[in-house]
Amino acid sequence: MLGDRNEASNVSERVRAPLDVADLRPRVQATIDEVLTRQGALLSAVSHEMEPLVAALRDLLAGGKRLRPAFAYWGWRGAADRTDIATHDDAIVHAVTGLEFLQACALIHDDVMDGSDTRRGLPAAHRRFAGLHRGEQWLGSPESFGVGAAILLGDLCLSWADEVLLTADLPRDTLHRAKAIYDEMRSELMAGQYLDLLEQACGGGSVDRALQVVRYKSAKYTIERPLHIGAALAGAPTSVFAAYSGYGLPLGEAFQLRDDVLGVFGDPEQTGKPAGDDLREGKRTVLIAVATERADHNQRGRLRTLLGDPGLDATGVQTLRSIIEDTGALASTESMIEDLLQESLNSLDNEHISIEAREVLTGLAFAATRRSL
Repeated sequence: MLGDRNEASNVSERVRAPLDVADLRPRVQATIDEVLTRQGALLSAVSHEMEPLVAALRDLLAGGKRLRPAFAYWGWRGAADRTDIATHDDAIVHAVTGLEFLQACALIHDDVMDGSDTRRGLPAAHRRFAGLHRGEQWLGSPESFGVGAAILLGDLCLSWADEVLLTADLPRDTLHRAKAIYDEMRSELMAGQYLDLLEQACGGGSVDRALQVVRYKSAKYTIERPLHIGAALAGAPTSVFAAYSGYGLPLGEAFQLRDDVLGVFGDPEQTGKPAGDDLREGKRTVLIAVATERADHNQRGRLRTLLGDPGLDATGVQTLRSIIEDTGALASTESMIEDLLQESLNSLDNEHISIEAREVLTGLAFAATRRSL
């Protein structure tokens, strides 16, 4: 009886704090710190003036949920045998930490494309470097300098992401399997980013078009492909890859839909961005696409006028929020999130995925859609 209670307690803990099982977050952070120390020394040997680049990245990577490494790690652990887990656990953590550098690249470049002012409660990289330029009273445009420095910083992250993955202490054929999926993931991410840019330029389209952006910019990149990288590292059978897709794609879409809701209705303390910032940036999300499709003539006019206005004040934000709620777009999006979550969880019942991994992945699914990470 005591054993049953202990097992139930262990399961509850995995579901309650899924990112902290196996001390994953501090281990990922330790790897990030080691990489930045090593790369910082290399850049310092070039010039002491490189320190602001490393400092900006150190600040950015001090935060974050570590979702992509977590899905890759549990994708591996769900399909790996006990001997592999005992032998290669630390090396796997090193390998999947590369995904945090890829994510840093995506965030830095995304903020440039969106013209975002903040990221995780701090100035976005291009704003930070513009401020440096302004403070030093250098020649030329602070904004152009900031954008150029941020692009280069993102490029450094992209390069380091490859290096971290490929220098993990794992067999060459294991890394080769993972690298093939990693390469596909990067191409899909860039395609999704371009589709997102296109949606903004075209003024948004249908819900289906918005969902296509979600799938390639977020769902595959955040969850499905990291899981596949983990499965490849474990040498898993095709049935595991299929199960991970069945779990990862709908969950990734639900994750992004939750992000879209928080971008409009979220608490700045939670999101790290000013209230209504997605509305000022004019992001053409599924939430906005549903509202636009259901809006009457007057509501559609207000959406067209206010959405994407960088000077949007609190009154304007509230007006857009009211339209989103009154059209039923918020309720519809919440319903989509719940349906996608259930579809995701139904795909985890696979005999080739360990019970422990299924428990953690279940916890991650609830945490990702409830934002209790």
